[in-house]
Amino acid sequence: MAGLDGIEVTGPLGERYEEILTPEALGLLAALQREFGARRKELLAARGERQRRLSGGGTLDFLPETAGVRNDDTWRVAAPAPGLEDRRVEITGPTDRKMTINALNSGAKVWLADFEDANTPLWNNMIEGQLNLRDALDRTIDFTDAGTGKSYALKDDSELATIVVRPRGWHMEEKHLLVDGEPVSGSLFDFGLYFFHSARRQLDKGKGPYFYLPKMEGHLEARLWNDAFNLAQDALEIPRGTIRATVLIETIPAAFEMEEILYELRDHSAGLNAGRWDYLFSVIKKFRDRGAGFVLPERNAITMTAPFMRAYTELLVRTCHKRGAHAIGGMAAFIPSRRDEAVNKVALEKVRADKARESGDGFDGSWVAHPDLVPICREVFDGVLGDRPNQRDRLREDVKVAASDLLNVAATPGDITEAGLRNNIDVALRYLATWLDGAGAVAIHNLMEDAATAEISRSQVWQWIYNGIELKDGPKVTKELVERILEEELAGIRTQLGEAYNAPRYDQAVALFKEVTLADEYSEFLTTPAYERMP
Repeated sequence: MAGLDGIEVTGPLGERYEEILTPEALGLLAALQREFGARRKELLAARGERQRRLSGGGTLDFLPETAGVRNDDTWRVAAPAPGLEDRRVEITGPTDRKMTINALNSGAKVWLADFEDANTPLWNNMIEGQLNLRDALDRTIDFTDAGTGKSYALKDDSELATIVVRPRGWHMEEKHLLVDGEPVSGSLFDFGLYFFHSARRQLDKGKGPYFYLPKMEGHLEARLWNDAFNLAQDALEIPRGTIRATVLIETIPAAFEMEEILYELRDHSAGLNAGRWDYLFSVIKKFRDRGAGFVLPERNAITMTAPFMRAYTELLVRTCHKRGAHAIGGMAAFIPSRRDEAVNKVALEKVRADKARESGDGFDGSWVAHPDLVPICREVFDGVLGDRPNQRDRLREDVKVAASDLLNVAATPGDITEAGLRNNIDVALRYLATWLDGAGAVAIHNLMEDAATAEISRSQVWQWIYNGIELKDGPKVTKELVERILEEELAGIRTQLGEAYNAPRYDQAVALFKEVTLADEYSEFLTTPAYERMP
């Protein structure tokens, strides 16, 4: 498909794709890309420069040049938009047809419709996800499971969650759409298509086009989003400020610029979210080559009570409420077992304790990954909020966080064991095989794993090799040890799965895992080389 003034669609056109890839929608994407594509690349280059400074011994701190923004107590973000006043329970998941229906019916206040970490960016996933969202807003969506024969449909309008779309991060591209010969930004592609097709549909329902913005590293990246919002709103003659966006604070550089990020998006801001798993990934990534002082314990040993994580989450609540914004907590990734009530009992107690900590700290809501966890999260937040929609009036002026608190990684309790190394390898292999097969949210060992947890797993292995870490109960982590354990874990997966074992996919997963863990140079994102392997 070509011929629209430098716009070329190279992906196959499936059933109903023309409803999404209209000339007018493609025209908006081209306008966004032409206006902001070069600036996006400059900001990505700035990320690289920051990394070089950190690898050379530099550090992070609150920016002196934006002290005026932080010290000005007069500004506030926009008041909560319709459908976003009460966010006590938010559910996350990809935009496939079944998940769309189940998430909207779940009883959660908000559904994060995910084109990012819980999604594999196959061309059909990206376009059909847009169709599913549009059909859901038109209430024409239904689904019948071919395996079970079970049918799914939406409940009444009043019971549906508010849709908030998460586009891909600034680092990703959409290779199936070229503008002037170059792939468009994946962020602008996902945002632009949803905004074009669904903004007015949402407004007609009394809500609006809302977004979750991932992977940002600073306020200049937020400014880019704000400018993109204004261009899109002007193009569709929708008033500026109609869009609302919640930013995931899931990189450690962004933790030092929370107020500035809110300021840049203040007319479009819906708050901040503590993206805990990607935040851990970012800490590992940014300080990967800085020695033992920045080496975290194995991922299952890291809790939200670790000093540097407490500093991060409490500062987020303090910052949001100071500026009138929502503070949203992190995800409970547990997937209830239908066969093991003992596992459920222990895990659900941990979920309840996690949500009690967040609600007690002042968060206005939190995430879950499974509909069965919605009642627990709602019950805990109901106990704190009562009939109030949020607790934005709880200012947490007692919180005082210094740069050293955010960087106090060395104080994190926990060990690095052979079991932890094996778990990282096992989870990464299972996740990558499924991701390459088209599913980005995968239940593994009763946890919902997505790209963030896979990034932690492979990054820890790389960091342990690079820094010559000795296991508590075994030898030093080397490339040779990792390769041996990889083969052993792969054999175990093959035995467990039996006939369901997909040898070609696991061969790809092994090759990709080795590429991002055994190479001397660290790969900034796992999903980038993985996307290159996709048609």
